[in-house]
Amino acid sequence: MTETISGESTSHPHEPHETLGGKLNWLRAGGLGANDGIVSVAGIVVGVAGATTDSTTIATAGIAGLVAGALSMAGGEYVSVSTQRDTERAQLRLEKRELKEMPEAEERELAEIYESKGLSAELAAQVARELTEKDALQAHAEAELGIDPDNLTSPWQAAWASLVAFTAGALLPLLSILWTATSARVWACASAVVVGLALTGFISAKLGDARIGRAIARNVGVGALTMVVTYYVGVLFGVTVD
Repeated sequence: MTETISGESTSHPHEPHETLGGKLNWLRAGGLGANDGIVSVAGIVVGVAGATTDSTTIATAGIAGLVAGALSMAGGEYVSVSTQRDTERAQLRLEKRELKEMPEAEERELAEIYESKGLSAELAAQVARELTEKDALQAHAEAELGIDPDNLTSPWQAAWASLVAFTAGALLPLLSILWTATSARVWACASAVVVGLALTGFISAKLGDARIGRAIARNVGVGALTMVVTYYVGVLFGVTVD
């Protein structure tokens, strides 16, 4: 399940739960889609370029990979996030039933959660009581399940983010290899891919407050390995067209 961060936005230095949860959802789907588009289509066009110099063949393979990959990514994200959303809804229904059937026990459980985080027993009980009076389901869902009932993950948001990001990423190797002279097309594609992966690694790390160098190295390393392997597979099994 997607990790969430809850807290009072008025006094906490971190982003509100709704803002951070939405950003992480877009970031995960968009970043994965862009990287997948760059690496997978680069692998296809470089592999085909290792087997033939015919631009039409390379373009056909690249476009087919772009369309299939974009639809596959979008569909996979939609199914995955829909399953997650269904699970969240099931947990919320269970929590709502428990609040209705045993409210005192649920309030004690909420107080114990806050007590385990460092509050005194008296203060934890007071916090649990006041939060329960204000919005019992909201309070218990966030503390016990890490779910905001008003901000469940969106399968359509994830699907569209993946579709657009994959397409944008895939166009980079495809256009770079088609718009370059035959003698330099593989190196031009490789260079464009390295730049693209470095950029997506930098942006993802920056938005997610992660280590920039590690993210860039990971992205570029995977992309470079993919292109080397697929190129020599193309050379090994391909027949060059003059």
